[in-house]
Amino acid sequence: MLVDSLDAVSLDELARCVRGADYGEVFLEQSESASVRFEDSRVEDLAAGTERGTGLRFLRRQDRSVSKSPVETLQGSANSLSCGQALRLREALLGPGPAPAPVPLEPARIWRVPMRTDPRTVPLDDKIALLKSVDQAVRSNFPHIRQVTLAYGEGRKEVLLINSEGAYCRASRAAVLLSINIVAEKDGNLQTGQAVVGGLKGYELLADIRPLAAAKAAAARALAKLDAPKTHAGEMPVVISARAGGTLIHEAIGHSLEADLVQEGTSPAYQGKIGSRVAPENITIIDDPTIPCCRGSFGFDDEGVPAQATVLVRDGILVDYLYDRVSALKEGRPSNGHGRRESFQCRPIPRMSNLYIAPGRDDPQEILRSLKAGIFVTRMGGGQVNTATGEFVFEVDEGYWVEDGVIRHLVRDANLMGVGSETLAAIDRVGWDIGWGIGTCGKDGQGVPVSDGMPTIRIPNMLIGGQN
Repeated sequence: MLVDSLDAVSLDELARCVRGADYGEVFLEQSESASVRFEDSRVEDLAAGTERGTGLRFLRRQDRSVSKSPVETLQGSANSLSCGQALRLREALLGPGPAPAPVPLEPARIWRVPMRTDPRTVPLDDKIALLKSVDQAVRSNFPHIRQVTLAYGEGRKEVLLINSEGAYCRASRAAVLLSINIVAEKDGNLQTGQAVVGGLKGYELLADIRPLAAAKAAAARALAKLDAPKTHAGEMPVVISARAGGTLIHEAIGHSLEADLVQEGTSPAYQGKIGSRVAPENITIIDDPTIPCCRGSFGFDDEGVPAQATVLVRDGILVDYLYDRVSALKEGRPSNGHGRRESFQCRPIPRMSNLYIAPGRDDPQEILRSLKAGIFVTRMGGGQVNTATGEFVFEVDEGYWVEDGVIRHLVRDANLMGVGSETLAAIDRVGWDIGWGIGTCGKDGQGVPVSDGMPTIRIPNMLIGGQN
């Protein structure tokens, strides 16, 4: 690990760097990444990179009578892992002067992603052979396939963090990801099917039948939509299956519960609503970075706060937001461990990790049978969200028309439209199942890995975009 190259004297020097403000931290990072893009039955792109550097940050409480912001942030970074560079950053931020005595450090907190096969030990030819086999299986087993695009990625990040509270944290994070996009064409009609396989594991995650099964399922969806009728637009009841993952909860609601957006006034639906009802009694929303091997998991956040499950909505009542140290300082409360950054060059900001609606008590099959005439969504696609208003539009990658509780046929070109807070408040049935999706969440120019989950739910009335 990164820390193995630093002796006790070096740690003492780092522990000196973080003194001088109400809060200080030094963040050392070394990362490696590699990717392969396979398209039109050949390798289109190969990429690999490494990055290493040091970030130093100080927070100072400000007198509100003389400053608009209650917290002043001083931050700098350098593409070096030397303790000398960290000390120079401190001088640049706080001014010249001898560094004080080191902060007494707690015992190291160490967090590692469990994996059987380090992706770096797998030859590139084997990875390309996997992509080639998936491509050939799709093209040979399904007609009307116009394009198969496969994107493989792997990453490893090692972090050492010391802060002025005495936290001494070490982490080694590894992940693999395979993104699949299938395009089918018939009589000029183009339809797509997508799938993603990945998580916080080693190459063993892709060493079984999962990539092939995911690609075949994506191809089957694309083909089925070629002959499916277009969805009729209008307001109607919707059931979203747990298999669809938690895209809706992440995009339409999750961002609105991040404390910085609440404090900025860009989350009006939930601003000042702690203790108020924002959802039915059968809705509990949790963000939990401690779930093993989920893509958004971590042992401590990027400010050294131990990971913890945070209940945001309990039985329909809003009870908390997602905080980093800055947003927590503004309210005079502790952070709940959701300060995340893309790299040592970035500032931590409140972010989701593994956000989900907790399973309820309803039988998922009974929820479907209760649908008299509406859409049953089994897979979500991409979409857009206005975080200030909560308005969203999501594509339905796979959905079915249901009458009297019976699936009649597949539909295509459907979109779910609405306002996040209103949609959350309208959910009236919650299944005992749960399904997960994975992705990379973007905010303020930073991307971090996340997962999102949701049980089968029913929304009695929702606007569907489609054919008039």
